[in-house]
Amino acid sequence: MFPFSKIEQAAERIGGVVTKTPYAFAPYLSEMSGCEVYLKKENLQITGAFKIRGAYNKIASLSDTERARGVVAASAGNHAQGVAYSAAQFGIRAVIVMPESTPLTKVDGVRYYGAEVILHGNNYDEAYAHAVAYGTEHGLEFVHPFEDDEVIAGQGTIGMELLAAGERPDAVVVPVGGGGLISGVAAAVKHLDPSIEVIGVSATGAPAMRQSFEAKRPIDTTSVRTIADGIAVRDTSPKTLEYILESVDRFIGVDDEEIANAILFLLEKQKLSVEGAGAVGVAALLHKKLPHLVGKKVAVVLSGGNVDVTLLSVIIEKGLLKSFRKMKLTVTLVDRPGSLMQLTELLKSLNANIVHIAYDRTSTDLDYGDANVTIHLETKGEAHQNQIRDLLHRHGYLSQEGH
Repeated sequence: MFPFSKIEQAAERIGGVVTKTPYAFAPYLSEMSGCEVYLKKENLQITGAFKIRGAYNKIASLSDTERARGVVAASAGNHAQGVAYSAAQFGIRAVIVMPESTPLTKVDGVRYYGAEVILHGNNYDEAYAHAVAYGTEHGLEFVHPFEDDEVIAGQGTIGMELLAAGERPDAVVVPVGGGGLISGVAAAVKHLDPSIEVIGVSATGAPAMRQSFEAKRPIDTTSVRTIADGIAVRDTSPKTLEYILESVDRFIGVDDEEIANAILFLLEKQKLSVEGAGAVGVAALLHKKLPHLVGKKVAVVLSGGNVDVTLLSVIIEKGLLKSFRKMKLTVTLVDRPGSLMQLTELLKSLNANIVHIAYDRTSTDLDYGDANVTIHLETKGEAHQNQIRDLLHRHGYLSQEGH
């Protein structure tokens, strides 16, 4: 069992640096899930994610000689910012190796704190291998994002804060990538109240730890693909798996569609910007993956909020289409004066707002004299969209919908 004393030491070390993030009741999510849900908002942490807890604790635990050499880390973003911020607090050099696909917002966040950034590899594991080699060559101390007891202890302080907040939950739901966060949180929670259920949630596109939990032995995967880049870990850590098997009660997966829905829900209903990795616990509740928790108090860790704005814009656009607030139509018209006006007048009669329109008369599948008009509409729900379709069909328009 991971020693609780190390988590207590970590809490003392990070107390003057790390924010005690809000832990608040989520009424709308509670209504939708049937649970009494409380959100631990690590997306509001100093660097936008929980990772600063473990990173600062690790660097603080080094000797003066070790710190003076500087540190190196590998990360998809949040650990990188935690290490960079912590190194800046101690005035030491930090080098961060990040996968080449890392969102620009996370790269810029690391550089903002004064760290050097090396982009290398297609995923975390390739960046990790390069970071280890670079650290050995240049004599830097390696700060692992999850496979380190001091890092795990720092993350475990979240569990202490949860149970000190007053509303003791029946279950704690935690995102899982490499397993450092849930190892620390589970150790703290089980020490303070063994009756609380600890549940891990990973992305189905990065299934290594979940499969390892089920098989009770380390299983690596050949690749990962998920919008939750913060938990896109290809290989299983035997160290964190051992801790997880000791303290975690249940493990489930959510897919990218479910994660995207949760990101949009949190943005729209909770007014919270949360990245994919941070949203997996909410995704599990929204999509009824944990029916045994209905009627119970549930704490959900929102592990980070550093979402890529480009990805967020795609999620919002798709969300508007799925919720029937936007509609894309392609209509074939006779290419003559007034044809487009007749179509738009029909749409106007139903108060459908046109936000974009494109006109194509050169596609090879069109008859000569015809044109395709693609229209993006703002609509007022599914019934409104059905009215639009019916009206167009009644007036002889053949339309195709885009998604």
